[in-house]
Formats: sequence, C-alpha cells, structure tokens
Amino acid sequence: MITLIAIAAALILMILAILHVAWGFGSTWPDADSQSLARRVAGFKGIRQMPHPAACFFVAAVLAFAALIALTAVGVLPTSYPHWLILTALSAIAAVFTLRGLLAYTSQWRERTPEEPFASLDRRIYGPLCLIIGGALTLIVFTQNA
Repeated sequence: MITLIAIAAALILMILAILHVAWGFGSTWPDADSQSLARRVAGFKGIRQMPHPAACFFVAAVLAFAALIALTAVGVLPTSYPHWLILTALSAIAAVFTLRGLLAYTSQWRERTPEEPFASLDRRIYGPLCLIIGGALTLIVFTQNA
C-alpha cells in the first residue's frame, strides 16, 4: 500500500515538474498569455508575466527530485545512499510541502499573493494539494522508519 502511495505522489510531482518545464519553455497553458498564467499560478501582487524560465526549471528540478526520493524511499528505485539519508531528505521535502500548504490559509501569504485567480485556486486546490503531498510523504517516512 505504501508503495502505491509513493507512486501516486511521484506521479503527481512529475506532472507538476513537466508543467513547470513547459512554462519555462514559454507555454502559457492553460491560459492564453503570460500575464494570465502568472496571475493563475504565481499570484504575486502586481505580477504581469511569468517568472524567469530559470525559476521554472529550478522548481521543475526540485519537484522531479522529490518524486525520485519518494520512489527511492520505498525501494522502487535503487540507491547507494544510506536509507537514513533518503528518509531525512524526504522528511525535509514533506515539511516544505506541508508548510506551503498551510501558508495558503495565512493572511501574510494572501497579502503577498492577492491576484486572482491564484488567491482562490490557492485556497481550493494548490494549498490542499500541497497538504496531501506533504501528508503522503510524511506517511512514507513513518512507515519506512518503523
């Protein structure tokens, strides 16, 4: 069961990584232009265009790394690194996702990211998705540590 959870989390993370790569190369999907996309996926006050491609590629790399670490933690991917190191990395990643998910419901984050539709999507989709990913990764850590 935990292997299926890791595979599902990794699949979601890889889909998100692919989206970020596409945005880094200039895709505006699912919007018609860069400003609309930036307001949908970044939401920072006054944003007019997507972040620099390097930022998109960096986020994509981090998401892909998180997916690979999740799969490695449950033994789907082989590694020569010690298991404790993999679990430590996965714990840190889980904490980041959980914190990002919680941020969606704070007034400080909303002040920084007030643009619509991001603000609404953040509370309804992005924040909960981050909490689900953080919870799944935390569950993996606890089951592999037992």
